[in-house]
Amino acid sequence: MDNKIVLTGIKPTGMPHIGNYLGALKPLIDLSQNHKTFMFVADLHALNSVHDAKTIKQHTYEAAALAIAMGVNMENTILFRQSDINEIYQLTEFLMNVTPKGLMNRAHSYKAIVEKNTMANIDADSGVNMGLYTYPILMAADILLYNSDIVPVGKDQKQHVEFARDIAGYFNNLYGEIFKLPEPVIGEDCGIIPGLDGRKMSKSYENTIPLLAPESELKKKIMRIITDSKTPAEPKNPDESTIFQIYKFFANEQEVAEFRKMFLDGGMGYGTAKTILFEKINSVLSVPRAEYERLMFNTDEIDKILSNGAERARIIASETIAKVKKAMLG
Repeated sequence: MDNKIVLTGIKPTGMPHIGNYLGALKPLIDLSQNHKTFMFVADLHALNSVHDAKTIKQHTYEAAALAIAMGVNMENTILFRQSDINEIYQLTEFLMNVTPKGLMNRAHSYKAIVEKNTMANIDADSGVNMGLYTYPILMAADILLYNSDIVPVGKDQKQHVEFARDIAGYFNNLYGEIFKLPEPVIGEDCGIIPGLDGRKMSKSYENTIPLLAPESELKKKIMRIITDSKTPAEPKNPDESTIFQIYKFFANEQEVAEFRKMFLDGGMGYGTAKTILFEKINSVLSVPRAEYERLMFNTDEIDKILSNGAERARIIASETIAKVKKAMLG
């Protein structure tokens, strides 16, 4: 096992769709196979937009169950609830005192709201709470608390790791070399995952396939994929087909080659192609789905896993806080 430490968080926002899984969750699961991994359910990060405790609790169970069911290596992974680590609140407060306000002004999430409000000719900070504004500091605390070496992120989240490095640098310049400077790892671009209508799969377009949807719902969704008007006898271009584009992420090279040939040769209707896609996805996800459903029916088991993970994470977190307190407070 690689001795570098991986840190990643999963925001509890409900069941992800297949595009989320392929672009974000699968790379995290792959990294956990060969690295010591701290994986937390980011319930504190959800607080600036979700103000219902029952919803956050339910989504926390869902996020943890999903990670386990989809194959995170639990021998290498410490899985825990972010809010169970008291040291995260402490480190966030300490880092507040070395972080320039100007850095927070440049955060993408904050700038996006300011630009939207300015376009609407309303107060620039309308709808901005301090949880959102200081979001990058909490995230920096998440990253720095566990001596992380690697933080896997999407291209749009790279700034969070850069900010964590900046904040660690401010701290180290003042108080000595306490924090590592973590490195962002950008996953391989798997391209745009098409949704049911051919556009990018996105909840905002309502064109998604939920990752662990029940078998009947999965089939219904796939049968709704929009296709062109070619008859079964006509050859079809697989590279322009949503059906084929999704299929290739779940099949092996030989299966992909065979399916491509079926498109090019003609003689296959889209109904048949959709059935092949459904059967392939269902075969890949049926076991994780069953495990997810079992865990969600036994939330006491999830609580135990998260509690045990928090105990292990706090060992490292307490060591970090002790160093920070000594450096800052004497």
